[in-house]
Amino acid sequence: MSDDERDEKELDLSSHEVVTKYKTAAEIVNKALKLVISESKPKVKIVDICEKGDSFIREQTGNVYKNVKRKIERGVAFPTCLSVNNTVCHFSPLASDEAVLEEGDILKIDMACHIDGFIAAVAHTHVLQNGPVTGRAADVLAAANTAAEVALRLVRPGKKNKDVTEAIQKVAAAYDCKIVEGVLSHQMKQFVIDGNKVVLSVSNPDTRVDEAEFEENEVYAIDIVTSTGDGKPKLLDEKQTTIYKRAVDKSYHLKMKASRFIFSEISQKFPIMPFSARALEEKRARLGLVECVNHELLQPYPVLHEKPGDFVAHIKFTVLLMPNGSDRLSSNPLQELQPTKTVDDPEIKAWLALGTKTKKKGGGKKKKGKKGDKADESVEAAESLLTQQNEQDLKD
Repeated sequence: MSDDERDEKELDLSSHEVVTKYKTAAEIVNKALKLVISESKPKVKIVDICEKGDSFIREQTGNVYKNVKRKIERGVAFPTCLSVNNTVCHFSPLASDEAVLEEGDILKIDMACHIDGFIAAVAHTHVLQNGPVTGRAADVLAAANTAAEVALRLVRPGKKNKDVTEAIQKVAAAYDCKIVEGVLSHQMKQFVIDGNKVVLSVSNPDTRVDEAEFEENEVYAIDIVTSTGDGKPKLLDEKQTTIYKRAVDKSYHLKMKASRFIFSEISQKFPIMPFSARALEEKRARLGLVECVNHELLQPYPVLHEKPGDFVAHIKFTVLLMPNGSDRLSSNPLQELQPTKTVDDPEIKAWLALGTKTKKKGGGKKKKGKKGDKADESVEAAESLLTQQNEQDLKD
């Protein structure tokens, strides 16, 4: 088989090797998420926690696929972000930033890892408190979690992206919350974190995407952000932006020496994946990044905010659309929730009752059956979490 043929085959989940790389990346990112949650305590600097998350991913990915003939790229696919309270996303501050966590903060943790360009992304919401999460904070978290569970069941071959968009909005409304606008769930491919097939969070006249049907052997990062506010976040300060991705299809001759230096460093260190400006020399980066962004050589990931006092929750998971059903790779158990709302809508209940695995006639190969065991366990754990939440709703 030629290199071209092998590369073409590797892009598809029909390759056992590709599935293994996705699952290895997911195992690492799930452990990194657990580490970040354990390090998140009152008065701890946010930048220190973000750095620990990234360092863990670099260290763990460095320990796998070391003794292979072909050099395999691996590491951080999206820098660790820790967005607090009404901050919606992408907060990953520079080393000089003094922001710390406080008791009661609602933390949105967002990160991704890759092995050979096969990406596992995860986002999780954690409230910095002991005991159950109550009130509107519990509502917004339950809305995100239930929407994620519904999306998991609707992202399947034969369904369309608009089916998911409509369903998650209905779920959020049941908790008197909004799905945050501008958040996209992307298909992922090797070295592509934001593929062309997307699921809109909210459909409106300003944001349109091509209608698409999910297909077997595709991979998606399903991204759900809910808010007790109006769900229309704003950019308050461009200086907060620290995460960028090189726009490989753009070119421009930079005028400033600092810009040329920084862009050369980015091209060498981060040719494809998003990166944090923390990895660059800070003073020079401040000067050089502006020109690179102005001429669209870099795509910025802005830090967005809802209004002060709004509660925001974020859940993201990576799902493989396997022949035997949907395989959710990345997640973390939620804290105990005591929401003020109960989901009574029969359509939402019907979605939640859908299975995530396809039952096929005949036994199939034994080995393949075993491979699915862990995936089945993770699905059962997620469904158990939902059952607990529904039981709590009934008690209330």
